[in-house]
Amino acid sequence: MMPDLGKYAVTVLGAYGASLALIAVLVLAVAWRAARVKRALRAQEARMGRHG
Repeated sequence: MMPDLGKYAVTVLGAYGASLALIAVLVLAVAWRAARVKRALRAQEARMGRHG
């Protein structure tokens, strides 16, 4: 159930939207970096002769 926000509805909902967008960007950035680090680690292990 949505509370009555009156004249602040646009501001409050905009703040919620901006917060959710920033959280989504941070999650995607962390996932992208984790994948990059994982690839680098696998490449380093391959160079050192440790496959698997």
